[in-house]
Amino acid sequence: MNFFKLSVVLLVSVVMFGCANTKVSSFNYTEFRQADPLSILVLPPINNTTEVLAPYSVMAQVIAPISEAGFYTLPVALVEQTFRNNGLTVANDIHALPKEKLHEIFGADTALYLDIHEYGTSYIIISSDTVVSISARLVDLKTGNVLWQKSATASSAETRSNNNSGGLIGMLVIAAVNQIVETVSDSGFNIAAISANRLLSKDSINGLLPGPRSREYVAPLAKSK
Repeated sequence: MNFFKLSVVLLVSVVMFGCANTKVSSFNYTEFRQADPLSILVLPPINNTTEVLAPYSVMAQVIAPISEAGFYTLPVALVEQTFRNNGLTVANDIHALPKEKLHEIFGADTALYLDIHEYGTSYIIISSDTVVSISARLVDLKTGNVLWQKSATASSAETRSNNNSGGLIGMLVIAAVNQIVETVSDSGFNIAAISANRLLSKDSINGLLPGPRSREYVAPLAKSK
């Protein structure tokens, strides 16, 4: 009996240890800490979806978690106008610009390169979900080194309770209604906020490190002396 109890305790400990480890950061922040960026230039996202509103929605949601992490972000409207004045209106062309040129024009330490992989509402037999999937790379504009990168996804299904009391017909009707409502109301905007927060928040797993304007900021050893 004692052996059985010991086995149960060990099994529970292993499970708890495994769950705890899933919350531990696995990204190597060495270069990020050494670069110690103060400012971030957020570039227009490359839109890999058919939804034309996706870039505007995502851009509107990524600035908040970056600022809350303690970094200075260049004004989006000013950045967009600067690109337009130089004949650059396509995100792919902007992402292809030399890093040193971006540093020369904007004076930012880093640039955030965003890609939108999924955005919008889709109807799949008995479910209708709005999904937003984004990936990002933070690049040092002086060296060209990638300091940080991550992907994140959010879905409206996460905030919806399962209710199958209406049977198959009821589920089909609910799915169709959800698709109409989420499409008309552009639920992608709200889901993009969740995805952006998971992607960039300093409190998320493998998120941005706290910047110099954050109370949690820790200066590199070379600067703290």
